[in-house]
Amino acid sequence: MKLDGQVAVITGGANGIGAETALRLLREGARVLIGDLNEANAERTLAAAAAQGQGDAIRFLKTDVADEPQMQALFDAAIAHFGRLDCVFNNAGIGGVFGPIAQTRVDDWDFTIAVLLRGVFLGMKHGARILQAQGSGGCIVSTASVAGYAAGAGAHAYSAAKAAVINLTRSVAVELAPQRIRVNAVAPGPLMTELFHRGKEAQAAQTILARQPWPEPGTAADVAGVLAFLASDDARFITGETLVVDGGLLARGPALFGEGSQSALLRAAGLDKGTTGEASEMRPRPTA
Repeated sequence: MKLDGQVAVITGGANGIGAETALRLLREGARVLIGDLNEANAERTLAAAAAQGQGDAIRFLKTDVADEPQMQALFDAAIAHFGRLDCVFNNAGIGGVFGPIAQTRVDDWDFTIAVLLRGVFLGMKHGARILQAQGSGGCIVSTASVAGYAAGAGAHAYSAAKAAVINLTRSVAVELAPQRIRVNAVAPGPLMTELFHRGKEAQAAQTILARQPWPEPGTAADVAGVLAFLASDDARFITGETLVVDGGLLARGPALFGEGSQSALLRAAGLDKGTTGEASEMRPRPTA
């Protein structure tokens, strides 16, 4: 599953799935450009790459995935640094707005959709621009979620955005197939990443294993292995698919945060900005 000579752009590449995927692709022989807002996390990823002897094969550019000029600059930087593009991994994400629908602020909804959906669209747009011009095929992979398939695994805006990513993947796969550009997605369940455990690893593992059939929590490395496969020639005939990576959770049904009105996602309202380095917000749920 070697990726010798390939060049990958990874958004959200400074932490969690993105960072693990960057390190995995480097070990497979690829060169990697990561885009992220969190410079401190990016420095740790660059240091980890250097520690495995591949510091010269990775670059970082601070990038807001919802801003088109910044995304265009990210892809242009890949060409400037490495001379080509082979793989796009649209991975940047946040938890986004949460709370009851009647208390959801429009600005928070728009911010969430901008990161989780417009960011994927822009990665597809500018990745396709370069891959089509090169004329040698390639692959685009985006991070969806089990929340895109069923209620109970994420808040409403997050779930809606991830469902859109799944169908956008199918649509763009059909469009780009004649150019041998494969377009797929991965749909992780909850993983032992900072975005999920927030420093409370034992509690997070307990939450996961209370619902997940597989007897151990998944990690970012589990998804990185799937990405390495999808970027390789072993996946040359796979396009338009979303591979679920969840330890059987979706087969059982998620309900990770409780069900119905008892869901933890409805006990308060706010905006979760994930690992961007920017402050999240939580507001108590008004009582009747």
